[in-house]
Amino acid sequence: FPFQTVTGNFAKVIHGLNANQLTDQVIQRSKRMILDTLGVGLLGTSTEVCHKVTQYSKIYSSDLSSTIWGHLDFRLPPLYAAFVNGVAVHSMDFDDTWHPATHPSGAVLPAVIALLEAFPQKKKISGLDLLLAFNVGIEVQGRLLHFSREARNIPKRY
Repeated sequence: FPFQTVTGNFAKVIHGLNANQLTDQVIQRSKRMILDTLGVGLLGTSTEVCHKVTQYSKIYSSDLSSTIWGHLDFRLPPLYAAFVNGVAVHSMDFDDTWHPATHPSGAVLPAVIALLEAFPQKKKISGLDLLLAFNVGIEVQGRLLHFSREARNIPKRY
């Protein structure tokens, strides 16, 4: 079909990404981004806003659960775990950024970890799988940012 939609093309590119495309440089940078995000997120668990979203999210329960960083005795459904952990990462505002202003790892890593934890125990998820999922998330965010007219005007609004 000669006239493919932007959405169709976007989905095709993202779906076609695989671990073989991760260069050594991408792997090393991804590891650094992940460690930085985890560190900032753990620090962020002590913030007032993180305490508020954690308390609010306690009303949700599910058989399927993921870790809330900094709370060994408390788990939430993956959606809410990703939300609480994402708030923890961004609450300190030290998470990574790119221009125009967005924070890629704080949005992506909590979701990836929450989803990976939700997989059945018998399904092994490798470190390379985690790196691929993380990089696909970063790629999606970057492409959406690139497509966004709103993002182009961020520097002019501040």
